[in-house]
Amino acid sequence: MRRRDFIAGLGSTVAWPVMAHAQQSDRVRKVGVLIGGDENDPEAKARFSEFLKELTELGWTDGRNLQIDIRWARANADRARMYAKELVALQPDVLLAQATAPTAALQQETKTIPIVFVGVSDPVGAAWFAGLPRPAENITGLLNLDVSMGGKWLQLLLEIAPGIKRAAAMFHPDAGTASYYTAADAGTAPYYTAAMFHHDPGPASYYIPSFEAAARSLDVEPITVPVQSDAEIEAAITSLGREPRGGLVVMPDSGFMLARRAQIIRLAARNKVPAVYNDSIYVKDGGLLSYGTNRADITRRSASLVDRILKVEKPTNVPVQAPVNFQMALNARTANALGLTVPQSILLLADEVIQ
Repeated sequence: MRRRDFIAGLGSTVAWPVMAHAQQSDRVRKVGVLIGGDENDPEAKARFSEFLKELTELGWTDGRNLQIDIRWARANADRARMYAKELVALQPDVLLAQATAPTAALQQETKTIPIVFVGVSDPVGAAWFAGLPRPAENITGLLNLDVSMGGKWLQLLLEIAPGIKRAAAMFHPDAGTASYYTAADAGTAPYYTAAMFHHDPGPASYYIPSFEAAARSLDVEPITVPVQSDAEIEAAITSLGREPRGGLVVMPDSGFMLARRAQIIRLAARNKVPAVYNDSIYVKDGGLLSYGTNRADITRRSASLVDRILKVEKPTNVPVQAPVNFQMALNARTANALGLTVPQSILLLADEVIQ
């Protein structure tokens, strides 16, 4: 989907002002956007509309003093790389990347065009730059979640399902490190422990240490589950549900895992596996419990970074920002179907409870 079709499809979600708050310049500026998700996902479109609305508040209107070109990677690494090349070839004034894979794809294509990322967990670990206060020459943005969240998700899993004795952290490994296991392995032994990794397990390595540390302190067996296909997701969750007292933590992934949330939620329900997620969209679609960054908020806030760079501020002078708005969501219907009694502590903390 291209820029005009998408923005027209937003309909009334964006109210364009008659007059901008400030005249930026006579020259039309260009913004290239690479999103990891699918343009047919209503939640993804709604979140991106927050970025567009905030840009409008800052005085930038598409079709007047701004040209926005959008590409949707649809959780496909090859598509992300192809669209990264397309967007860089357009020579925009700034690039916006939602999620780690699109950011990495753009970062590989240009070291000069400014890049603003949204929802990346570990840019230092990705070797994009050495430290958060001083970003690289052409890249800055907004972080997704703190490294300690892996342990937090496990704690919440045990809080809502106290009988858990085995907990699996499920994730999609980075494409560059996927060679440490094969699809054939997943058919017979879908569970992998940290000791079995021959390479770093990609973005999940940021959260797995705190997940495993929390598991040891809570007397829970930690299991790491890399999945790269629908069949592997089904094999992993089915195996987890064969024995009682198994639980699941779905690691952050705004591409592959998010695109397969319907399958994950359905399999968790069928196999009676309590699951915790990082994004409330899972809970709205039937998942049990989520805790994480308010994704709409960080998408909205990214507009202020784009605005600063459009006004010719260097990315090195725009420090990486941490999330400030977190939310917990609970699906009480799912808890009831799993036979769980939701503790008062979670009911009091939940920002949204689906009855």
